[in-house]
Amino acid sequence: MAKENSGHHHQTEARRKKLTLILGVSGLCILFYVLGAWQANTVPSSYSKVGCETQSNPSSSSSSSSSESAELDFKSHNQIELKETNQTIKYFEPCDLSLSEYTPCEDRQRGRRFDRNMMKYRERHCPSKDELLYCLIPPPPNYKIPFKWPQSRDYAWYDNIPHKELSVEKAVQNWIQVEGDRFRFPGGGTMFPRGADAYIDDIARLIPLTDGGIRTAIDTGCGVASFGAYLLKRDIMAVSFAPRDTHEAQVQFALERGVPAIIGIMGSRRLPYPARAFDLAHCSRCLIPWFKNDGLYLMEVDRVLRPGGYWILSGPPINWKQYWRGWERTEEDLKKEQDSIEDVAKSLCWKKVTEKGDLSIWQKPLNHIECKKLKQNNKSPPICSSDNADFAWYKDLETCITPLPETNNPDESAGGALEDWPDRAFAVPARIIRGTIPDMNAEKFREDNEVWKERITHYKKIVPELSHGRFRNIMDMNAFLGGFAASMLKYPSWVMNVVPVDAEKQTLGVIYERGLIGTYQDWCEGFSTYPRTYDMIHAGGLFSLYEHRCDLTLILLEMDRILRPEGTVVLRDNVETLNKVEKIVKGMKWKSQIVDHEKGPFNPEKILVAVKTYWTGQPSDKNNNNNN
Repeated sequence: MAKENSGHHHQTEARRKKLTLILGVSGLCILFYVLGAWQANTVPSSYSKVGCETQSNPSSSSSSSSSESAELDFKSHNQIELKETNQTIKYFEPCDLSLSEYTPCEDRQRGRRFDRNMMKYRERHCPSKDELLYCLIPPPPNYKIPFKWPQSRDYAWYDNIPHKELSVEKAVQNWIQVEGDRFRFPGGGTMFPRGADAYIDDIARLIPLTDGGIRTAIDTGCGVASFGAYLLKRDIMAVSFAPRDTHEAQVQFALERGVPAIIGIMGSRRLPYPARAFDLAHCSRCLIPWFKNDGLYLMEVDRVLRPGGYWILSGPPINWKQYWRGWERTEEDLKKEQDSIEDVAKSLCWKKVTEKGDLSIWQKPLNHIECKKLKQNNKSPPICSSDNADFAWYKDLETCITPLPETNNPDESAGGALEDWPDRAFAVPARIIRGTIPDMNAEKFREDNEVWKERITHYKKIVPELSHGRFRNIMDMNAFLGGFAASMLKYPSWVMNVVPVDAEKQTLGVIYERGLIGTYQDWCEGFSTYPRTYDMIHAGGLFSLYEHRCDLTLILLEMDRILRPEGTVVLRDNVETLNKVEKIVKGMKWKSQIVDHEKGPFNPEKILVAVKTYWTGQPSDKNNNNNN
């Protein structure tokens, strides 16, 4: 028995030393040098090598933007023993190039099976089990690394989104122009011919946009999200959304620009956001029938608007007396539409702030004290019976007013007042003060912020480009309180905070109260975005959450679909789970490494850092023949 134990000890020690050597710094440098050399010799990439002593390669950069180093120095001092498994590596083949822009839950062909009433056919409809794809969504053949922010606000490579439809269809509105091998975004819009900047200045003369009281916004029917793009310099973060392919690839253009956007529509279901999320809601000729279905869509805007928040409408029917001939509608029709909108707004207890030129602005009340009194005489629409107003995942719309939290003071903001931006980011959120998040209080919130300061410091060591503007669009797949996003505010990036519907605590309302943005998601399904729209993906504890709920391979393939070539993934989880994940990603054209927790090698939680390698799809003979 002693000999057996001794032999086992020597085997374990030898295995540990071997693993230590593999995970050593020099081994990592060789690994990523080889990756970089492969990229440099086989594909046009903006980085000649990824790993140690990297240098930028300007060959694929625009003359109008400087290329940055993509140094990803994954230094590991990991000396723990990983459990060996007999699992073999499965290598995933590229999907057909025709699937280059595949969005699984917004597929047009599948959507045609569903009812057109209330736009149901354009809502999320995810693949059945036998429709799932186990292949890698290919980038277009001449895909280039996108422009770096802030140049990306104004430029995108044509080869990345080869669609000219908007430049033709919206030429007069100046949404987008084709200039040689790139698109240019002049900042125009249907209702802002002088540009989004001037349009926002017009709004700022009517309501306060620069005092920090307005931080989060939602832009319905966003086009290429120029409104959201130009709000950013005023420290206002907008979630822009539009349905897939109403105008070809509009949300894809927005994300390529480095502007927050998501595929979505106001149809028969709630928007995937909590109640009282946004300080401002905006519609510029968004073509939503606000006056139909008893004002159902304005009731949904009311649900997601914070007490005291604003709703801005421009385009039909506003200023109809000037535009009715150009809109090819009768004066009577347009007047009736505007009167109907005004009636719905009054029934929601909103106050008309102003109507000036092409803009009309309403404001939601701070609380429902007066509204309840009005509803005693006019109950249409009624205030909803008590339910979870934050729940919004496949939840049908209701023709009633979402109730605000109770208050006895007519001057008090229901649910609690929020700090002005930027103090809002680290102030204790009102939902936590009110005790609406189980087992969460102000002290634990502050502790979480301190934890994330330490984690971001560690991340900058293992992924130095995190603080250098390399990653513009970032997703946190399991955001909890939004600590990761809050710690990233100092850098030129934005974070889509995702709260899984399966999470133990539903915290998306807290995230919005911090002045951050996000959405709900079931990670057993596809995310509502185009391929290649995020530069970096972060996830802590996600795979432990889902390992018994759905196939982890499908989650990783969805991450690959979302991630841009040469994008980075940072995963936190227990070492056994990460070992399973790494086996899968080795077959996905990713280069990965497990490194230590920020507390050191003896912490059971580890960090997997991976880079998606650069590769592109190749046209088939059939595609070539079709293009000739």
